[in-house]
Amino acid sequence: MSSPRVLVVDNDPEHVDLLCALFKREGYDVQGVTSGRAALEALEAGEPVVVLTDLRMDGMDGLALLRELRQRAPAARVILMTAFGSLETAIEAMREGAFDYLTKPFKLDEATLAVQRAVEDRAVRDENRRLRSEVERRFGWDSLLGRSRAMRAALEVLRSVAGGDATVLLLGESGTGKELAARAIHYAGPRSRGPFVPVNCAAIPEALLEAELFGHEKGAFTGADRRRPGLLEEADAGTLFLDEVADMPQALQAKVLRVLQDKAVRAVGGREVRQLDFRVIAATNADLAVRVREGKFREDLYYRLAVIPVRLPSLRERPEDVPLLAQHFLARAAAEAGKAITGFDEAAMEWLTGHPWPGNVRELENTIARAVALVRGPTLGLREVRPLAGLEPDVSRARPTLAELQADYVERVLQETRGDRRLAARILGVSLRTLQRWVKR
Repeated sequence: MSSPRVLVVDNDPEHVDLLCALFKREGYDVQGVTSGRAALEALEAGEPVVVLTDLRMDGMDGLALLRELRQRAPAARVILMTAFGSLETAIEAMREGAFDYLTKPFKLDEATLAVQRAVEDRAVRDENRRLRSEVERRFGWDSLLGRSRAMRAALEVLRSVAGGDATVLLLGESGTGKELAARAIHYAGPRSRGPFVPVNCAAIPEALLEAELFGHEKGAFTGADRRRPGLLEEADAGTLFLDEVADMPQALQAKVLRVLQDKAVRAVGGREVRQLDFRVIAATNADLAVRVREGKFREDLYYRLAVIPVRLPSLRERPEDVPLLAQHFLARAAAEAGKAITGFDEAAMEWLTGHPWPGNVRELENTIARAVALVRGPTLGLREVRPLAGLEPDVSRARPTLAELQADYVERVLQETRGDRRLAARILGVSLRTLQRWVKR
């Protein structure tokens, strides 16, 4: 790993030499120049992590250099060296983006500490930027894979609403990727720098849901030993994702409706009303319109949430997407397991494409992860991708294909003949070559 690059700028050559020697001892890659113009020319050798520059210099002074650096090397941390009488100018420079300043005369350890803080700040910002980029890559539009007409239609609507602030209601069976879609909307929209706060309305006990959402003040109830902000407050300036919203207790629905209307919240046991600004995305695998007719869900809350309803198709509605998704999950699972697995054999892919996938994309992903854990060779076969004995879901659509029946029967005959392929071929009524082709497949 290369050492952080530090650029020292000062009209006084002796001062430049002194500071360069200091920072070299500290392990930095140091370059010293004696003018602002020379500092800009030094940028051609690479952007420095820290620029330590004098404020008063002939020609281009430190403030002018700072403004140029904001354009040419925006990530560089600029530290100004200034005499006591120029503090007002140094403060002005801080407003324009300088990281810190040192008042002359300063001790060498003060300069070392200032540069160290600047380097650490740059490292933290770079890491945050890398992590955000990774999150946006993982939860961006590329996470919603699909070439089918149904998926492309849903993606077109999701992309069109991402740039606005309207409430979105995501509909679809469990495992269709509703939370991924919600995160993609968030990271593609104007609130991407804010928090994404998921709330599973079915997972939080009814007695705690109000306190979780609205927060509580100290002493609001037994055990409330300090103030705790709620999830609504945490979502301020970001996106609130209400998952499984159909399971929200009816007693809480009216309070949530008021929050969504007023964008204001009062903590349990509190009097202060806090104004909030967040976008709402809700999701459910239930038919909310039916819940409304049955009196189990408030009609006014339904219309508040269903401003832009988007239905995500089930996997059995888009079987042409299964090979694409399966290969994607295989590549990720194989990389995590450190295995060199190239793909699926014909029988495995035929089974994957024909399976009804009641658990949708989530079930497919889990199936591939399990298969990767079990496989020993470079290819996933039918044995690995099919559910383990007794775990086959009991649904009317989950019937074996002819290829599956044939594979099971061939395997049973081979077991009975203890691997004698010639005898097995006679029992099956096929040639030895045909049996060998079946076994290989």
